[in-house]
Amino acid sequence: MAKSLKIILFLGLLCSLIALMARQFPLWERLLRYYGGKTDDTAVPSMKMGYHMQMSLKGKPQPGDAGRAQRIVAAANRTGKIYAVTQTQRYRPPIRALQSFLARGAIGNVQEAHADFFIGPHFGGFRDQMDFPLLMDMSIHTFDAARFLTGADPLSVYCHSFNPARSWFKGDASAIVIFEMTGGVVFCYRGSWCALGERTDWHSQWRILGSAGSVVWDGEMAFDAEAIEPNAAPAFFDSMRKLKVPVAPMPVERHAALMAEFVAALRAGRPPETNCQDNIKSLAMVLAAVESAKTGRKVAVQW
Repeated sequence: MAKSLKIILFLGLLCSLIALMARQFPLWERLLRYYGGKTDDTAVPSMKMGYHMQMSLKGKPQPGDAGRAQRIVAAANRTGKIYAVTQTQRYRPPIRALQSFLARGAIGNVQEAHADFFIGPHFGGFRDQMDFPLLMDMSIHTFDAARFLTGADPLSVYCHSFNPARSWFKGDASAIVIFEMTGGVVFCYRGSWCALGERTDWHSQWRILGSAGSVVWDGEMAFDAEAIEPNAAPAFFDSMRKLKVPVAPMPVERHAALMAEFVAALRAGRPPETNCQDNIKSLAMVLAAVESAKTGRKVAVQW
């Protein structure tokens, strides 16, 4: 009886909250009335109604997402409204610090980026039945981080996707992916959703090579960076000097920082960092990698 009463009170509170939001924010009322709150169906109509959107493009790709993403971008261009994509991994102090470190040329021009992602979660549910669980469910976050860190966009990709005998997934849980990117940058991704032991960080482990040095990042707060010692005498191995990657705290992180950026962009009349026109490139990397895995060929990345 007490449990039933708690459930009734919770549902009553939830309904009251929804009603309050509908009164305070007419968009909610329109979305709930006409579109049932399904974000994939409401993005284009909402921009036509005159609203900016902070949502996913999607964060987790699904079949048919290329066409849906292109329609969203077209609607944003046509209406002049902002559709910002949820890429919260960009909004953490260590990755912001590394991007700044690379952008100021601390190791010269970035030429290669290598990311390793090895984790073995037992999710159960829909992921276990996906054809490409690693590529379709998780890789977009690392691919987007590669674009953010290198400042380069994808041109082509070759992907070898496979499902090891130890895997508990129906589809391919492991992949090795090589992207050719603008500026001559090459990005290599090695990953597995069925790695047993010695897990990497969820944000991957990184090695980035530049024309004057290298930096290694564990995905969290540990960096190891070296650059060529200027004016050193020639030797079998170049003389290197240690570099620091200074990490500054952020007032807010992840979702809160993403929303703060969205609001700041609206007030300044500029696109947010992860607007759909830019972030569709990260989604295109995923879909092109899947196409390459299916065909066994290098394919162009198009958006």
